[in-house]
Amino acid sequence: MEKILLTRTGHTVLNDELKQLKSVERPAVIKAIAEAREHGDLSENAEYHAAREKQSFIEGRVKELEGIIGLAEVIDPAKLSGPIKFGATVRLVDEDSDEEKTYQIVGEPEADLEKGKLNIKSPLARALIGKEKGDSVEVRTPGGEKSYEILEIDYI
Repeated sequence: MEKILLTRTGHTVLNDELKQLKSVERPAVIKAIAEAREHGDLSENAEYHAAREKQSFIEGRVKELEGIIGLAEVIDPAKLSGPIKFGATVRLVDEDSDEEKTYQIVGEPEADLEKGKLNIKSPLARALIGKEKGDSVEVRTPGGEKSYEILEIDYI
């Protein structure tokens, strides 16, 4: 099995979600199923079916999180330096629009573009790996070719 790269923060967030699902969500849905069963005929009981559906989602997510955490290789970006690599926080400027963006290169399970968390497997992250401050990168995106200049690299 291939290791799944996670930052220390990402690992903590996934562990916290797993604990929440196991200690709060799972017992609550079991209680909701028991209460819905008490209402009689299950074939027409919407509360029962909704609770079972929620239980299915929770159990699926628990298995997914356990799998990710089991295969996780946790990397602490604060211990890194040098050219861009996993865990780096990179400030870029779009060479066409002069728009500045800041991204942290993270593992797939913790990626969230709206929060500035860039998936290591994305075209932009792959183009940035190994580059230095001041370098320009060309990236082919679904929206076309983009050029970025690297303004700053941090490992925090």
